[in-house]
Amino acid sequence: MPTSPATELIAAIATPAGRGGIGIVRLSGPDLQRVIDGVVGRALEPRVATSANFVGAHGETLDQGLALYFPAPASYTGETVLELHGHGGPAVLAQILRRCLDLGARLAEPGEFTKRAFLNGKIDLAQAEGVADLIDAATATAARAAARSLSGAFSAEVRALVDRLTELRMFTEATLDFPDEDIEFMQRADAVGKLATLRERLDSIAARSRQGSLLREGLDVVLIGQPNVGKSSLMNQLACDDVAIVTPHAGTTRDAIRRSVEIRGIPLHIIDTAGLRESADPIERIGIERTWATIARADLALIVTDARESDQDADVAIVGRLPQSLRLIIVRNKIDLAGIEAKSSASSGAAEVWLSAKTGAGVELLREAMLAAAGAREDMEGTFLARERHLQAMRAAGMHLDAAGQHLRTSPPPLELFAEELRGAQQSLSAITGEVSADDLLGVIFSRFCIGK
Repeated sequence: MPTSPATELIAAIATPAGRGGIGIVRLSGPDLQRVIDGVVGRALEPRVATSANFVGAHGETLDQGLALYFPAPASYTGETVLELHGHGGPAVLAQILRRCLDLGARLAEPGEFTKRAFLNGKIDLAQAEGVADLIDAATATAARAAARSLSGAFSAEVRALVDRLTELRMFTEATLDFPDEDIEFMQRADAVGKLATLRERLDSIAARSRQGSLLREGLDVVLIGQPNVGKSSLMNQLACDDVAIVTPHAGTTRDAIRRSVEIRGIPLHIIDTAGLRESADPIERIGIERTWATIARADLALIVTDARESDQDADVAIVGRLPQSLRLIIVRNKIDLAGIEAKSSASSGAAEVWLSAKTGAGVELLREAMLAAAGAREDMEGTFLARERHLQAMRAAGMHLDAAGQHLRTSPPPLELFAEELRGAQQSLSAITGEVSADDLLGVIFSRFCIGK
């Protein structure tokens, strides 16, 4: 992607809002010497932490700390960078930042430091997104996956696939120059075999990326069922905390109760809802309406029933109203009262788990069933913390490769169309790393970063 040198000096507080032992003001761009002279007042050696007083416009001391100077291009952004490490109080950091702005810097936009790193070729677009994902990672497994993207592992896999596509395109374009030998030429190049290998490799990367997307986004899990079947007790078991009020009275839960938990590195957002039944109570009816609204947004539903009773008409009616695309697990609760052992089963329909939310028996079976419903692998290491745009790009590339395969199965194969599908697949994959990017896409991506990064 074409780059243009930055003409503006930007500055921002690079540490989180609030009080802390250390706070950092970061600057990047040209003409940093005036800030160094105006704030530090002494020469700085490259990449050496220098103790200094940070001074204001009238020579007064604003703070004491360390100054680090990184001349271009050996810096995070590829531009000259200055970091002022002081004490982490909001007031003192605001004073230092104001001083830098008075000396000619402007306030950085969200993600602008990382955007400049991308535009200056220090990182690609997937690595830039890995920065934000590493900051936002909610679990250790997600953090490791984000670190792999940041280190370039995901980009390397995509580029290797693009290189193989380029090689096949080269053979195809060469064949177009010799139309009388096209079939023999493509056979010698093993176009069919190479295309199959490309599709397999793309499927492998996409599968690992879908797992990473699960690590990044997590899963919204809603507990639903009739009143007094033990949804709130199950919520407390899954959360390992008393987050929901439990009473023997039906209709205790009136509003949704949310708690995020981690199961094998995957964040699950558990939502306890009001019991579903016909009610004349206007407050309870509002809770029931909100339950259906929550169900519409959920990824997985745990339908809680009483193990002592067969499915009632009300349970069947609840299942009948659920979206067809919603994944389901039937939870048979209160096995301690029914005298039944904990167990689970999976068939072509919804999985079933028999448990006791009161004693905890069978709850671990439910956790495993939830992971299976989410499509989580046993080992989540090696996954990439992919974003939806990455998955869309890989789906588009797969469609182009499938179309290319159809052209090869035609006799004689229309090589111009085959070559065009290969080009489309290459463009789709190149968009992941930013080699093909639109300015509006960059604006959306970097606007979601925190200020100072």
